[in-house]
Amino acid sequence: MNILDTILNIVFPVNCIACGKRGFDLCLKCLSDSPSAERESANWIFPFFDYRHPPIKKSIWLLKYKGKKRLASVFAEIMYGRIIEELSELSVMNNFREPILIPIPLSKRRYRERGYNQAELICRELMKIDSDINLRYSVDIKNFRLEKNVLVKIKETEHQVNIKDRKERLKNLSKSFSVKNSELVKNRNIILIDDVLTTGATLTEAKKTLKQSGAKKIIAFTIAH
Repeated sequence: MNILDTILNIVFPVNCIACGKRGFDLCLKCLSDSPSAERESANWIFPFFDYRHPPIKKSIWLLKYKGKKRLASVFAEIMYGRIIEELSELSVMNNFREPILIPIPLSKRRYRERGYNQAELICRELMKIDSDINLRYSVDIKNFRLEKNVLVKIKETEHQVNIKDRKERLKNLSKSFSVKNSELVKNRNIILIDDVLTTGATLTEAKKTLKQSGAKKIIAFTIAH
């Protein structure tokens, strides 16, 4: 927590939405104790928590729509270790090495309205954790590299939450992404990061677009499902 956050907490105190602990919108313990995602998802997508759990649902809403950007670091703290575990297995089993971290992008209009992309915030926090570990142990082993301007949203689409039918969701997202500088993803392994997995239509369309630009193997992690 930085000095500005400390001052803001004094003037506008916050409490963990799950346990009430002061100084946190959602404390690490409550996040760690949240139920894991159990609903079925594609075998290349790895969601962490059950979106139906009220603190998870509310904290994601606060991050996305209420400017509670500090939650990105809380989520990243938990996600990082599990991502590294998965990468250690994939590197041996599937030669999944030197991956690129790519956040699911927002359209230009949504970005202007919100002022930030929550998936990108999480990616930045994951990179900070990776760098801190390198400094702490005096090593130079980067587990991934962030490329935030490779995958772009080129089509304004209806909010997926408003569309119940999976076929309609896929249709809504069709050709909504594009890749800039395709040489950056050609023959590279990709890790996609998003906040919520529902039907998987967004991640599926993003994967399809990246594959068309020559990406090698693609996996995805989300906060919740």
